[in-house]
Amino acid sequence: MSKLLTVSPSPHVHSGESTQKIMYRVVFAMIPALAWSVFVFGFDALRVTLLAVVACMAFEYLIQKYLLNVKPSLNDGSALITGMLLAFNVPSGLPWWIIIIGALAAMGIGKLSFGGLGSNIFNPALVGRVFLLISFPAQMTSWPATRMANAVDTVSTATPLALIKEGVKNGVPISQLQGLPDIQDMVLGLSAGSLGEISALFLILGGLYMLWKKVITWHIPVSVILTVAVIAGVFWLIDPETYINPVYQVLSGGLMLGAIFMATDMVTSPMTPKGQIFYGIGIGVITISIRMFGSYPEGISFAILIMNAVTPLLNYYIKPKRFGGQ
Repeated sequence: MSKLLTVSPSPHVHSGESTQKIMYRVVFAMIPALAWSVFVFGFDALRVTLLAVVACMAFEYLIQKYLLNVKPSLNDGSALITGMLLAFNVPSGLPWWIIIIGALAAMGIGKLSFGGLGSNIFNPALVGRVFLLISFPAQMTSWPATRMANAVDTVSTATPLALIKEGVKNGVPISQLQGLPDIQDMVLGLSAGSLGEISALFLILGGLYMLWKKVITWHIPVSVILTVAVIAGVFWLIDPETYINPVYQVLSGGLMLGAIFMATDMVTSPMTPKGQIFYGIGIGVITISIRMFGSYPEGISFAILIMNAVTPLLNYYIKPKRFGGQ
């Protein structure tokens, strides 16, 4: 008993990391996809992004300073990320006033109503995106065609998932659907969609950078993508004329954006690797269920928000063994 150890309060070792450093690494990881979206959609992509970022940062400052009476936390970079992710989730032709409403919903409802960074239950950018989708469905589902696909960039078109949903609803076999982009176009970013979902390649590059910098781990992205691929593959093997192949499901829509940049949000995702895998599987199951059987052609946003709500339960029931515990 005379050789008791004295343990000081944590943290015992400081890695030199900070919230600000982590946030700006995420921003850096999104730059390739942002640059490509500007190339594909032109000035509108930059307009939407700048407006969303400025609006999110302004609302965070105003709400914290004048409503919550706390010191504004703009320097941590979280409002910047929320603005960029919100822009990544909307069409490039969205009117400016709708973007501002989305930013207010993201910051006021999704983040600051819960107490700010580290306290929010739901991903703020997705709260803003879903709020806009429910409030302005027509504007949120009007997708400008890419400049490579058309001579002008003002022509609206449907996303690949919308084309599939509408075709299957009307009884058209998958093999006879017209206007579907090929796999290469979706990898490179030559198909219709929101700013952040048009190029799987640049999203994957950003994800690899975050893995290298240890901003995220593989558990959530891999479990989301693999779950969608497996379920889609089973249905495709059963009836390939009603269900699209799994590669198409993985590359189309916002799956890559959601799995890599939004589901991996540190605040709203589980803390343990095992919990993250269950979380990712849940997102994958809900996403593919909505895509194949729901009214919406896309389901990743709803799936992530639903699993955000499940995260406290996963953290409660899936815990690492305590030091010295049985």
